[in-house]
Amino acid sequence: MSSPGTRVQARGLVRLEIFSSWTWGSEAEGLKALVQAYEQRHAGVEVVNVATAGSATTNDMAILTARMLGGNPPDSFQAHGGEELASTWVTSGYVEPLTPLYEREGWAAVLPKSLLNIVTYKGDQYSVPVSVHRGNVLWYNKKILDENKLAPPTSWDEFFKVASALRAKGITSLALGDKNKWEAAHLFEDVLLGALGPIGYRGLWNGKTSWTGDSARRALQTYARVLDYANPDHATGTWDSAAQMLIDGKAAMTVMGDWASGYFNSHGWAPGVDYGYVPAFGSAGAFIVISAAFSLPKRAPHREQALNWLRVAGSKEGQEALNPLKGSFCARIDCDPTKFDGYWQSAGKDYVKNVLVPSEVHGSAAPPAFTVAFNDIVSQFVSNRDVVAAQSELQNACSDNKMCP
Repeated sequence: MSSPGTRVQARGLVRLEIFSSWTWGSEAEGLKALVQAYEQRHAGVEVVNVATAGSATTNDMAILTARMLGGNPPDSFQAHGGEELASTWVTSGYVEPLTPLYEREGWAAVLPKSLLNIVTYKGDQYSVPVSVHRGNVLWYNKKILDENKLAPPTSWDEFFKVASALRAKGITSLALGDKNKWEAAHLFEDVLLGALGPIGYRGLWNGKTSWTGDSARRALQTYARVLDYANPDHATGTWDSAAQMLIDGKAAMTVMGDWASGYFNSHGWAPGVDYGYVPAFGSAGAFIVISAAFSLPKRAPHREQALNWLRVAGSKEGQEALNPLKGSFCARIDCDPTKFDGYWQSAGKDYVKNVLVPSEVHGSAAPPAFTVAFNDIVSQFVSNRDVVAAQSELQNACSDNKMCP
């Protein structure tokens, strides 16, 4: 069987290589629609995703890194906008600034200012956001809450009251699967936002909020209380096994990003009928934004075609093709909401009107080295509940990564 590159060459097409983790399921379908939008505009070019299925794994990230460092980059690659990109590729000079493209396309007028700030480094934009997810969502099994005459909790006090009432009836209140560590860190990130608010939360990543201060201490204490209501076998599961517990009626609530909606929908659950959602832990009015974006490597083999790829990826047409199929929302604020259904129309409204804050766990708020340390420290805290040790270790990690004084 011939390779994709051989088939492209045989047809006399330009092979435009991109590197994207969207290699399976609805993500792959969304990417396919975006690629089709590009190829309809630009004849003679075929877009090939050179990542393999599961390209978010360490092995495939190592392949991208080897290509970038070896002077053989793809024409464009996907990353989370913010520190993940900046600390890895921007500061080392491996990607081009895209400010002129932003100016020509008028993107500053159709992206939220907070998201624009996330993809900006020292005054220049280095990536084009194409989709967004929300990180701070509490999902619940409507049947369980309705049968027990409980309203979905929208504050700390309400959560603990609901969780206690459910536990008294032998029902697992909170489903968690943190086998991969990041899931527990994701839950803690949501606790931090609810406890500190957007300003205090942002301060954790730039030194304005101390990890050894009272606010961080209270957040860790609250997190420990939240963990008391989780399923005892959480260390053996994953985020999707936690979501499955809701579907199976084995737990009432879970906290996860809004890709959980896609999981519920794909298993026959309908929003507003089988499951519901509220901002997690009193974080209403704030939106942890997780944005996927594409960048332009220096020495891209087909620079002009890659710029055209970024134009389509950043366009209203491109994002309306990608996101309804992928199960996410446009990074642009002018997409047609009627193209989305269920949860996504609600999320789109919040995206426009809420305060956007970056995600540490998902690459926007802090360098990758801090994220690794953060996940390890939180995972250890889940086991030992040592607040003082966790505060000290988080402060040291923040200082080691030059995020804090």
